[in-house]
Parts: sequence; C-alpha cells; structure tokens
Amino acid sequence: MDTPERFSNLPEYAFPRLRKLLDSTPAGGEVVHLTIGEPRHPMPDFVGEVLAANMDGFAKYPPNEGTPELLGAISGWIGRRYDVDVGPERIMALNGTREGLFNAALALSPETKNGKKPVVLIPNPFYQVYAVAAVEVGAEPVFVPATEETGFLPDFAALPAEILDRATIAYLCSPANPQGSVASRDYLAGLLHLAQKHDFRLFADECYCELYRTAPPPGALQVAVAEGIDPERVAVFHSLSKRSNLPGLRSGFVAAGAESMKHIRQLRAYSGAPLPLPIQRVSERVWAEESHVVANRALYRQKYEDAAEIFAGVNSFRLPEGGFFLWLPVEDGEQAALKLWRETGVRVLPGAYLAREVGGHNPGKGYIRVALVAPREETQRGLMRLRDCLYT
Repeated sequence: MDTPERFSNLPEYAFPRLRKLLDSTPAGGEVVHLTIGEPRHPMPDFVGEVLAANMDGFAKYPPNEGTPELLGAISGWIGRRYDVDVGPERIMALNGTREGLFNAALALSPETKNGKKPVVLIPNPFYQVYAVAAVEVGAEPVFVPATEETGFLPDFAALPAEILDRATIAYLCSPANPQGSVASRDYLAGLLHLAQKHDFRLFADECYCELYRTAPPPGALQVAVAEGIDPERVAVFHSLSKRSNLPGLRSGFVAAGAESMKHIRQLRAYSGAPLPLPIQRVSERVWAEESHVVANRALYRQKYEDAAEIFAGVNSFRLPEGGFFLWLPVEDGEQAALKLWRETGVRVLPGAYLAREVGGHNPGKGYIRVALVAPREETQRGLMRLRDCLYT
C-alpha cells in the first residue's frame, strides 16, 4: 500500500537515526545514556496510593475533556503559577502534550487563508510533532532559525509579511527544547501582537516551565492577559512528565480561548482518547501539590551547577536558562556523537536530528544535545567523559 504523499518527505525520527549511527559500533566504555529526555528523578510518593484507591475507575468510561475535579485542579494551578483566571471550560486534559500539540492543529488550522495555502511557523530546531501537524493539516511548514544570533529563539517578526499573512499557527517552546532558552515577557508580548496583527494563533509548548535556574519563565497566557490580547490568539500546553517526573502517566492539558476549546473538545469527542479515570484522579492530586516540584527543581539546579564546574574551562559553553538539556557546540554533531560513543560509551544526540535543513543550512549541525535526566553521579561521569573527549 502506498504511503500518503504528504508524509513522504518527512525525515526519519531522531532516535532511529541515532541507533543507525551508533549501534554498529562498540561502546568505548561503560554506557551512559544522555540522549532521551525521559525524567529519572523520583515521582511523587503518593501516586501509587491514589491510583490504588481509584482502580475501580478502569471499569468506567472517563469524561472526554477531564473530570470537573481535574479541570478545577488545573485551573487552580494556572491561577497560582501565572496569576490569571482560566475557567475549567477553557481547559481540556490531554494524553501528554504531544497529543494536544498535534490535535489542536487539526482542530484550529483552516484549509486556506486569504485564498492561499496556509503556513505553520516552526522554530528550527524543534520538537518533531510540530512539523507532522503542519503536514497533516495541509499547511506549508516554515522553519524559522533559532540560533545563537537570535538568542536561540525564532525571530518570527523578521519573516516577510506575505508569509505572516498566510500563517495560521506559530509554535513556540519555552524553555526551549533543545537550547534551554526562555522567552521573556517582552518577546512573548511582541509575538502575541504579531499574531494579532497577522491573524494567527500562538501554540505555546510550556512543558518545561517548572525547570529553571533563576526566575520562573513567564507564560503566554499571563502575557496575553497583561497585553489585552484576544484569548483566541493563544493555546498553551503543559504536562506532568517533566514537572512531576511522570512521563509514563501521559497526562497534560491544553488551555485556550472558549471558541478554540469548543473545536478542540469536539475533535476529542470524535477521535481522541481521554485519560482513564484513575489517571485523572492521580493527575488531579499532582497538579494540586507543589513540594515535589520544588524538590525536583533543586535536583536539576545541582546538575546545572555541576555542568558549569565541569565545563568551566570551555569558552563555548553556556548554561541553559531552563529545561534539562545542554546544547553544546561542536564542529559536526554526528561526528562528535560517534566519536564520543566509540571512545567513551557516552550516548548523546546530534543536533541536526532535531532540525531541518533550510537553504543548505541545518542550524543543529554544529551541536549535540545532552540530557541531564540521569541521577547526579551518573550525569557527572558522563559530562566529564564528554568534556575530556571533545573539548580537551
């Protein structure tokens, strides 16, 4: 059977590519995995207790949009975290942010705009689901460089007006995956006013928002309220995977304007997969509890400090403002990852696998992405081997 033509030009996903690059070569030492961004810190200790107490929920169909209690807990968290009032009717529970980032595009991107093919704006490098969503809705993906020259954030305002006028969605991740850059209030305000001017929506992927070195990153919702932006201009996506070390729970949410949410919920009613009721009960409790988030953030801050000490003599090194990745400059990411694996057993991801070549240039080619998710001592060992192999 033929593959749909719209998917024929999609590059292979990053991790199968990594296996092809490395797996035919023996590791040069004890293996240290610094590739996948899968949190490995302890999950909240009450999760098992709440799940066990609600096992009978597996015998019931769960509400599509989320239980009133879960939506209320999420609404309360948004209020505490961002000091904005977003009612439960503007929220929907998700099977992780990936589901929401994809399906919201299906629900909200029109087939044409101003009589022309629509455009979806995507940072480059980027989380790969953004590009797949653009292809699925029949839009032209426009990859906007997020490089050192732009503060590792996409400069959407530099795009030609013709492109902006065709845009229906702009994706933004802050703190960014992979660079760890944080969009400031001024940056978000400028982007939201640009969206208002050119009539497109901002899809703000904020799943790393609770992992930061200094100040809490601002959120798109709070900036939109402060700037008087139409609530329909912005949808935000959050997850318990990074905040609470629960990637296997597959639990997150989308919050948007009332009209946008009507369409997102309608799509879920026909084609989505709601969270099982016991998972919703666990999620309700986790969104309402903050002490484990503070403890988790402290563990990452220790590893930020370790990285700063280990790479103190490397002039090109910079600490991320948020998230749990290092974005390290090298001459060639693939060659560096292969050398590191062959000589030390440390496994990292070439930056080019997270980006798209545009105009003959891939902005990730000269980088490797290093995940700081392993326990502290394991991470330290991996970073020291990496430094000695690639930077001395």
